[in-house]
Amino acid sequence: MKIFIIDDDEISIFFTERSLQMGGFEAQIQTFLSAQEALNKLRNTHLKDLPDIIFLDLNMPHVNGWEFLESFKQLSQEKALEKCLIYILTSSLDISDIDKAYGNQLVKGYIHKPISLEDIQAIIHLN
Repeated sequence: MKIFIIDDDEISIFFTERSLQMGGFEAQIQTFLSAQEALNKLRNTHLKDLPDIIFLDLNMPHVNGWEFLESFKQLSQEKALEKCLIYILTSSLDISDIDKAYGNQLVKGYIHKPISLEDIQAIIHLN
């Protein structure tokens, strides 16, 4: 299994990566400090090497999570990225963000930071 973590906060990335490992994810984890960097990687990745799961922060400079999703949608049409499950992983408690996330067909779930072992187990059982 391949996982991308997209977050501009190195500490959040560290905790997410550790939590995934402790929670039983046996995966190749790749991290990105910017959404644009992740998009560039996705554009240049062969279909078989795409991530199975993407954990996406919303509040990032330059390209935020919502802008990533719009670009990903266009990329998806080009490369058939349906295999990538996207989970919003954010500190945002804004109800409009939650509603917007669940209204987006690309988003499989909305998780508040830090990710919990219960969240991880639920994701594992869904996949």
